[in-house]
Amino acid sequence: MKATATAHPIQGLIKYHGMRDDIARLPYHDSISVCTAPSHTRTTVEFSMEYDDDVYVVDGETLEGRAFERLESVVEKARGLSEAAHTVYPVRIESENSFPSNVGLGSSSSGFAAAARALAEAAELEASLGDVSTIARVGSASAARSVTGAFSQLYTGLNDEDCRSRRVPTDLHEELRIVVGLVPYHKETEDAHDEAADSHMFQARNAHVHGQIAKMRDALRNDEFDRAFELAEHDSLSLAATTMTGPEGWVYWQPATLAIFNRVRELREEEGIPVYFSTDTGASVYVNTTDDHAEYVEEQVADCGVSTTVWNVGGPAQLQDDHLF
Repeated sequence: MKATATAHPIQGLIKYHGMRDDIARLPYHDSISVCTAPSHTRTTVEFSMEYDDDVYVVDGETLEGRAFERLESVVEKARGLSEAAHTVYPVRIESENSFPSNVGLGSSSSGFAAAARALAEAAELEASLGDVSTIARVGSASAARSVTGAFSQLYTGLNDEDCRSRRVPTDLHEELRIVVGLVPYHKETEDAHDEAADSHMFQARNAHVHGQIAKMRDALRNDEFDRAFELAEHDSLSLAATTMTGPEGWVYWQPATLAIFNRVRELREEEGIPVYFSTDTGASVYVNTTDDHAEYVEEQVADCGVSTTVWNVGGPAQLQDDHLF
């Protein structure tokens, strides 16, 4: 049985670090993100007796080690939920990204989301997008939000009934444009999650973030652009503070990252443009602005010496007819 799906990566708006359960990937608190398009991951899944072992290929590279284990956990979750006989056979998964990976642009979110959506179909599961989000979550908690798409919230919990993703209703998708300032710098988000709880700022962030979640959800529901993305900007600084004060003292930001921050603040404070920066765990920068200002803002970000592109809001993970193999 073969199935193919696509999913869009996420930009974290109110982000998370740290897991109360590393196996089920249950985060300590809720998180909210927005999917970015047309960036996407396309993934094909096939269970077949013709295969000798499970094989996973991403952008032409066969996965091994921890990368293999993370995708295997998603496969085993789908197998465990399925009653289809063919899921006992080995599975081949091939995946292709339309954008750079491991540079802070959410490739793990779209990768596990597309895999989970295709796996649910290939395993003949009668699953809603919320159900699929719980499958994707065991690969990456951010992937749960990529499954449901657009502006979504992953709720914390101790089981799949509670810890799943749901859409946040808003019309901000109509005017939001995301200028991406690409700052290549390889990183591994999972490592940051592993040591987040050892930061002396972790408990302070956990106490603070619940209020930020409520404020973000309220801003989105009331279509308050400036309020929503000012919150996202501040949350980026809060998350980085926790990361930078962990045992390894990771500093992902590069000089170009800081240059974009400064340019964004100049545009907002001196020219009155609605524009806000945001980062996940990486050096690349999301610059959130409106459709009316996107072209000018992109020019200004490019002047910081980085490659740029303009994205909009992406929808949920979707099945596709054209397979990769």
